[in-house]
Amino acid sequence: MNRVRYHPRGFTLLDYILHIDKHLEDATRQYGTQIYWILTAVIFAETGFVIFPFLPGDSLLFAIGYIASEETKYNISFLVMFVLLTSAAILGNVVNYFIGKAIGERAFNNPKSKIFTQSNLKKTHEFFERYGGKAIIITRFVPVIRAFAPFVAGMGAMTFGRFMLFNVIGGVLWVGICMGAGAFFGSIPAVKERFDLAILGLVAISIAPIAFEWIAHKKRAKKAAAEKAAAESANPGSPESNYPREEKPQG
Repeated sequence: MNRVRYHPRGFTLLDYILHIDKHLEDATRQYGTQIYWILTAVIFAETGFVIFPFLPGDSLLFAIGYIASEETKYNISFLVMFVLLTSAAILGNVVNYFIGKAIGERAFNNPKSKIFTQSNLKKTHEFFERYGGKAIIITRFVPVIRAFAPFVAGMGAMTFGRFMLFNVIGGVLWVGICMGAGAFFGSIPAVKERFDLAILGLVAISIAPIAFEWIAHKKRAKKAAAEKAAAESANPGSPESNYPREEKPQG
């Protein structure tokens, strides 16, 4: 069976992500071994600069794993690609850490910013509060938040030595798992035929933690509001309650 080919009528970010393997194949044929440095730059940009949280890191690594696993066809070494991309992910986070250390407070104090919002800061802080240093590892697999985690860590949430420990572990796991999954699932004929569905499934898995955290946050907020309302009902604290009640004369 011939693989379903993609014939775009227009370019959108969703089209690019869902058919990233097709675009990656074309880029590999066009640029040859230069694709190593192009992809390294993309991963470095996503992890190193907090203004690029929208880059498709997980799906890109997944597709790279699939392409690189067919070394003879595309003339790309899986091992070399793994080393380069892991290095880019680690060094990118280091750059992000020091940018956060330098301008973090000012960036989040800008009310007009659409990227450095208090909502993003709060979500990232919640990860640190819940998971501690392991947040640097966990957020590697969480889109958007992974761009803010090293930035917030640089603002004072974590010392550099502790940050580097979790940064290296997280970088190796993120690149290794995503590339390994791409190589494994890409070897399955059914997945090859509809690689776009595999990418869609990966995107769903990637955003699931955000969705679950959002639902949990809503539940906690609702519970806190209910407890506050119950406490206020039991102890109204109104101005009138501070005065003694007038006793009615008997008889």
